[in-house]
Amino acid sequence: MYYYPMDIKERKFGLLSNGKKVMLYTLTAGDLRFSLTNFGAAWTSLIVPSEKGIKDDILLGYSGLEGYLKNKPYMGVTIGRFANRICGASFEINRKTFNLDSNEGNNTLHSGWRGFDKLLWKSESFTEAEGVYVRFEIESPDGDGGFPGNLKAVVSYGLTKSNELICDYRVKSDQTCPVNLTNHAYFNLAGEGKGDILSHELLLNCSSYVEVDKNNIPTGKLLPVTGTDFDFQSRRKICLNDSLLKPFKGYDHCFTMKGTPGILRPCAEVREPKSGRCMKVFTTQPGVQFYTGNHLKDVAGKQGSVYGKHSGFCLETQHYPDTPNQPDFPQSAASPGQDYHEKAVFLFDV
Repeated sequence: MYYYPMDIKERKFGLLSNGKKVMLYTLTAGDLRFSLTNFGAAWTSLIVPSEKGIKDDILLGYSGLEGYLKNKPYMGVTIGRFANRICGASFEINRKTFNLDSNEGNNTLHSGWRGFDKLLWKSESFTEAEGVYVRFEIESPDGDGGFPGNLKAVVSYGLTKSNELICDYRVKSDQTCPVNLTNHAYFNLAGEGKGDILSHELLLNCSSYVEVDKNNIPTGKLLPVTGTDFDFQSRRKICLNDSLLKPFKGYDHCFTMKGTPGILRPCAEVREPKSGRCMKVFTTQPGVQFYTGNHLKDVAGKQGSVYGKHSGFCLETQHYPDTPNQPDFPQSAASPGQDYHEKAVFLFDV
């Protein structure tokens, strides 16, 4: 029987202007090596072998802490309290209006100017029988970014011996508060800095998607994908020719998952033909935001890489955008006596 070594290494990643130390963790298990930092609970590197055994970093990102401090594309970070967009930067709970930051026009994107992606999380590494992990924890006071409730989020990321990247999201709050946690990793299965992702082949276990207006705000309708360029129910090459995509310069849409929310089930499968790398995604969430890096432009990445449009793709497992203002969407919140708990798994066939 082959023995798969497991290992955790920790080192200083840098210092913030207030003198607080930022850490970098590197996890090794199975055939994978995964690095992440407690600033923004961000994924910084994921080394995966190709079919021929060539190892590449498949995550877009930065060479050092400075890049993550100025991370406009949200590369690799954990998003919270509420991922994606909230219309009008406000919502109501029990007839009380909560006003948020307007950081994308009149709307809120990824929780405003100072979401969880811009904060230093408490962190600790740990080992279990089948894997190695880092546990991140953050406390958000009542009124933070306009959101209600004193909230505590605990996020664990790790690798298993079976080449799985595990994501576990948990939240407690002393008031009812909309919650939607995800990770905003950009993948390129050919290797970061190795061209665009338009040759990748994608399958989505989704029969409909959330219709949005020109500002990416949901209309409230779920549209069937069959017979459209939104149909990835069979694996096919990513195509950006549909006229519906022109206002967005590519895909930036939430697809609605088949199956029962709350149960871990197949979400997506992506294959890159030249390297042979294949990534399968599973989630308990009702949706997944598929984004094709439409707004990347001259981003200084790792080791001299420069990321342009479509240099990476995101599969952000989550609840639908603007859920607090859409009563017909599956709701997502933490409240006294009802904690939030979601999970995602990224499995690599190597």
